[in-house]
Amino acid sequence: MSNEMRLILAGFGGQGLLFGGKVIAYAGLIDDREVSWLPSYGPEMRGGTANCSVTLSDEPIGSPLITDPTALIIMNQPSLDKFEDAIVPGGVIVIDSALTNNAPTRTDVESFMIPATSAAEEAGLAGLANIVCVGKLWSELAFCKRETLDAAIRKAVPARKAALVDKNLEALELGIGL
Repeated sequence: MSNEMRLILAGFGGQGLLFGGKVIAYAGLIDDREVSWLPSYGPEMRGGTANCSVTLSDEPIGSPLITDPTALIIMNQPSLDKFEDAIVPGGVIVIDSALTNNAPTRTDVESFMIPATSAAEEAGLAGLANIVCVGKLWSELAFCKRETLDAAIRKAVPARKAALVDKNLEALELGIGL
């Protein structure tokens, strides 16, 4: 596990990016790491742009703003266009290929094009492409222990939606396997 992960999750409002970020932030809290979680919305929530910055670190975090991410979860083409240049060389990009037209042009980063939206829908997990992407990112970076990730899902899903915990865990497994 590296010392610090600076992650931006980006896409359209309504894709669950802030929730995906919250799962990762909870994983950091459960592992007793330093955590920063910063949501950012475009002018309208659903359909507008949304992104979320999450930092997990073993050292105190100076600022929640991330200008040089080490990882990206990208859920649409405008977000890829906006953030691709920002990621540090050697960084990891997980891209929902179901909603992007182009692969990244950078050759100094590791990018994983996964059909998160269509895979989630085919598995009966519509709306959980965000968690499929979190699973894929975990499979590449192991930013926490596996059981921590499950615990973070249980913590992040609100009590009134407890029935969705199992579907979120399934979506994680789907992403880990992609």
